Amino acid sequence: MNSQQKVAIVTGASQGIGAALVQAFRDRNYRVIANSRSIKPSADPDVIAVAGDISQRAVAQQLVAEAMARFGRIDTLVNNAGVFLAKPFGAYTPEDYANVQAVNLDGFFHITQLAIAEMEKQGSGHIVSITTSLTDHAIDGVPSVLASLTKGGINAATKSLAIEYAKRGVRVNAVSPGVIKTPMHAPETHGFLAALHPVGRMGEMSDIVDAVIYLDTAGFVTGEILHVDGGQSAGH
Repeated sequence: MNSQQKVAIVTGASQGIGAALVQAFRDRNYRVIANSRSIKPSADPDVIAVAGDISQRAVAQQLVAEAMARFGRIDTLVNNAGVFLAKPFGAYTPEDYANVQAVNLDGFFHITQLAIAEMEKQGSGHIVSITTSLTDHAIDGVPSVLASLTKGGINAATKSLAIEYAKRGVRVNAVSPGVIKTPMHAPETHGFLAALHPVGRMGEMSDIVDAVIYLDTAGFVTGEILHVDGGQSAGH
């Protein structure tokens, strides 16, 4: 086992931004532990696919255990898994709330706590979470209270963790996207979604991947909420 080769854990890795992140890390010779509920085994011996619900602590424990047993280290954790429900506040059900909280907050808490413990032991590491610019700039017609409640909490936690671990060699950042062109957005919605951004277009998955890779290599950057949102957070 070559324990010098870097290792990344990516949640929400079966499609969209998560799958693109897995490929980007492999292109940079990282080994990857990739997780989602529905992820399929990988033919790449340097990608370990772990299927399971990241909101369950046992799944987070399995991801960290696989990384340490197979590759001997954890250098980067990307908290990409997330649930977004655009509903009026009064229309959310208790089940909606429980689901969004479980994936967005419980998932963040369990895997981050377990991974950061291993990073602290080795004296280095980086955690980056994917949040949303709606936490900074709410948009009329895009009701998003549960996203703001959970992802806004992660933005705040990012800064708190960055300071707590700054002298322990672990950096903590977040990428705060606008609306990104992924399979979850039907083509007929693209015109409306593009108009939400001052630049007049949706973001591409590569925009988020580039931001994550930048933060992963930026050794003097920690506690940063990097907005990749076509100007959305700046105003309209």
